[in-house]
Amino acid sequence: MTTPSQQLQNALDALDAAFAPLSESPIAVGGCGYCYADADLEALAGPACLVPEKLIASVAVESIDHWDQFAALYRRLTPQIVRLLVTGRLHVDHGLVASRLLAAGWRDWPAPEQQALERVWEAWWRSTLHEHPGTGQVTEVLEAVSVSTGSLSPWLAVWADTRTEAADQHLGAALDQWLTGRELPELRFGFYDELLVGTDLVGWLLTLDEGRIGAAQLFEIERVAYS
Repeated sequence: MTTPSQQLQNALDALDAAFAPLSESPIAVGGCGYCYADADLEALAGPACLVPEKLIASVAVESIDHWDQFAALYRRLTPQIVRLLVTGRLHVDHGLVASRLLAAGWRDWPAPEQQALERVWEAWWRSTLHEHPGTGQVTEVLEAVSVSTGSLSPWLAVWADTRTEAADQHLGAALDQWLTGRELPELRFGFYDELLVGTDLVGWLLTLDEGRIGAAQLFEIERVAYS
């Protein structure tokens, strides 16, 4: 049986394969000449696998209006952007990448591309819950997968069913973040706060098995829920 980390690697490789016909075909790329040199635009127009990592990272978070055809460019570079994000080499707001994917219309892409990305999200989430510490904060991963898919519940269900020490350590760390900021009831995910998650999170936390949340944190959750 493969490990969660190997399943994630397999999903990333499958993502590359699903996008290969698109990623390997040269395209015309037009963009902001102030921020990007001609050499950058030429690199972006060539095979995606040859685009420098630094340039991929820049495109991942750049404003939509910097490109003549943002959606086409982002779609083409999605395997490279996602691999950097998932492996902890894209040091940007995870919610911003999710928001950019939504703006690129990924839910309308061909089925093989959509399904390959969905498999990466699932494998990334499961891998995160089985490893602590991991390559990123659990809250960032949860934000990326829930905002991009438009739903929080499926990811919380996986978390509830994952009874590993790592999953519970991640839960404690997430609660430290959410409760310290006193933001839980009105918490939103996404760079543009697209997804309201606070109410669902509070309800989910109260359904978890006894012992998964420490007494002090549980007291604060109940205070938030019933105040």
